[in-house]
Amino acid sequence: MRLFFSKVRLNIQNSVLLRNGSSRKVVLVNHLTNQNVYFSLWTKGSRVSGITTKTTASNNANYYAHHGKNYSMRNKSFLMYTAAVLIFGVGVTYASVPLYRMFCQTTGFGGTLMAGSSKFNSDRLVPAQNSRKIKVTFNADTSKTLQWSFTPQQQEVRVLPGETALAFYTAKNKSNQDLIGIATYNVTPFKVAPYFNKIQCFCFEEQKLEAGEEVDMPVFFFIDPEFADDPLMKDVDTVTLSYTFFKAKYSDNGVLVPVPA
Repeated sequence: MRLFFSKVRLNIQNSVLLRNGSSRKVVLVNHLTNQNVYFSLWTKGSRVSGITTKTTASNNANYYAHHGKNYSMRNKSFLMYTAAVLIFGVGVTYASVPLYRMFCQTTGFGGTLMAGSSKFNSDRLVPAQNSRKIKVTFNADTSKTLQWSFTPQQQEVRVLPGETALAFYTAKNKSNQDLIGIATYNVTPFKVAPYFNKIQCFCFEEQKLEAGEEVDMPVFFFIDPEFADDPLMKDVDTVTLSYTFFKAKYSDNGVLVPVPA
């Protein structure tokens, strides 16, 4: 079998050797355009039976056409993800008070009355005479968006476990328009929260004050008598009840939501 070799002259300053009956891909440099030119040539005998060319310019065009779409889709995905995070953040802010209330009512956190709780049975509202008295102090705060003054009327009270006590807070609308507020609360030290029970309070409920209006808000509470039997409570002599008021408004769906600070 004889092998024939042909030399094909191209319009560039390079040449290529072709082997009979075979095809080869070679890369030549076009010095006029400074581009790589990819050639596929087929020979039959000593003649070229076919030739195809492809430059890196077309490769680059195809590359950017393909990957440009991917980059565009990635950018859109990133923007959609960012928008979703922002919307979620706003939703969590609006839902924070209702969710906090549901959490407290389910777990009893902070002394919130749990559904089906028997803590308010009359036999539990009996002072533990052999126990020490606990000092309960009061704290009040308002968010920056709510133009109210909010203060406790008493600095402290002292109670026995199982003894009920009544305290008052005073709120005043210092603006020239009607405002709605919602209060959240907590008890510290946090480990006391399961034993701190409120029979009546103003937390989590709409409190609407007209311009310049001032009201007294009662808190009726007791510390569970089991507090005295818990060894983890032996170092607790002072409990602090704190309330924070947030500005609120009704959404388009008629739901009362807090206004972000």
